[in-house]
Amino acid sequence: MVALLAVAACASPRTTHQAQAPTKTGASPLQPSSTSAPTAASATPPDESSARVLREALLSSSRAFEFVRSLTDDVGPRLSGSLGSKAAVAWAERTLAEEGLARVHAEPVKVPHWERGEEHGTIVAPVWQPLALTALGGSVGTKPDGLEAEVFEVDSLEAIEKADPKAVKGKIVFYDVQTERTRDGSGYGRAVRVRAQAAVGAAKLGARGVVIRSIGTDESRMPHTGAMRYEDKVQRIPAAALATTDADMLHRLMARGLPVRLRMTLGAKILPDADGANVVGDVEGSGAADEIVLLGAHLDSWDLGRGALDDGAGCAIVIEAARQIAKLPKRPRRTVRVVLFANEENGLAGAKGYAAAHGAELAHHALAFEADLGAGRVYETRFLGPPAAVPAFHATAASLVSLGVAVSDEDAHGGSDLGPLVAAGVPVMDLRQEATSYFDVHHTANDTLERVARKEIDQAATAFALAALAAADGTTDFGRIPEEKRSRR
Repeated sequence: MVALLAVAACASPRTTHQAQAPTKTGASPLQPSSTSAPTAASATPPDESSARVLREALLSSSRAFEFVRSLTDDVGPRLSGSLGSKAAVAWAERTLAEEGLARVHAEPVKVPHWERGEEHGTIVAPVWQPLALTALGGSVGTKPDGLEAEVFEVDSLEAIEKADPKAVKGKIVFYDVQTERTRDGSGYGRAVRVRAQAAVGAAKLGARGVVIRSIGTDESRMPHTGAMRYEDKVQRIPAAALATTDADMLHRLMARGLPVRLRMTLGAKILPDADGANVVGDVEGSGAADEIVLLGAHLDSWDLGRGALDDGAGCAIVIEAARQIAKLPKRPRRTVRVVLFANEENGLAGAKGYAAAHGAELAHHALAFEADLGAGRVYETRFLGPPAAVPAFHATAASLVSLGVAVSDEDAHGGSDLGPLVAAGVPVMDLRQEATSYFDVHHTANDTLERVARKEIDQAATAFALAALAAADGTTDFGRIPEEKRSRR
């Protein structure tokens, strides 16, 4: 995940309450031939019998865990531009078609292509200590014989801005910034700026390289990778992450006041853009088929693990939700569309490509959801749209009462891949998942199937399915996001 939680640090206070069933208002459904963007209105709930059948089927026969197992075992790591990425597209097309979705196809996009190569790190003075280290995604490599320099430590991005350039020049800057453990992942949102901006800030002062404390909440020797970025006209320097335990050791050595020297070798390469693809499939609506309720997740993953939590679980959640909706005796009014996006981790080319390819159609995207926070239970929902559509949101949220999902009055974010849709005014509904332990393994070699709990992912798939059905089958009208709320916060 690139930016899903990056705004959490500045989120406004919120209140939550349990969803209540809405009052029926008799709003008229949109006609399939409608050519104008919908306007916000109240709503009636969907057919209760369909929701009951769907809930019982999901809680008794969900295949969400099996979809994660298949993607991780049969494909594995799938970073953009890799052979695994191509295999994942083929897997997704085959799986969506086999599970009864219509018009399954791949939509080509160009994606970044970066390869990690071999990597090593060592403290060479005042003691010799090997380091658990990994390159940040998109980093340039070192020279083949590596990079060795004295370490300069800072505890924030702001600290490097205030540092004396003479003290930084020629050194490796160590950013020691903790990631707070939180249920909603907001601690990650506050810390992740360091990963993105560390190299640029240090390079401006003449540093030769950067290491950061991994953006993670674990206490292990598994370093966390993730995307970083460079700026034009600023020297590109190698950037890596240390396992949190190794960052602790480096900090302790620095605190003794002795000069500390670090050596690292990164074999990373930035290659020409490669071919990638979004994979799209529909459960076609029965009465307003040109109106779309979108279920999104991202198909790519980092290369260290197998992408089970990030975002194999999200793919499994939305595939299972759509599979069960497709099996209902009565199809929903609107089309439920699954989009498995390319390149969320290091570029968002898939999100941008989908918005460009479906530009005219976005006016008829009624509501969008994204699953990109692992396999945890859904505990809360929130909405971003016009104030007049809040009753429609509550009508949709009422379908989640039986799962114990609370309703927040905080604006939804929508997830990284929904950013271009939010900019186009498409309303979004967040189904917030339990993320207390998610960032223990996020972007590490430990992101494997063993981290997925069957009971938890089944509850999440049920929540996404019920919410999508309510949005697709009820006479809900979610309007358009007001202009002043369309920019990413």
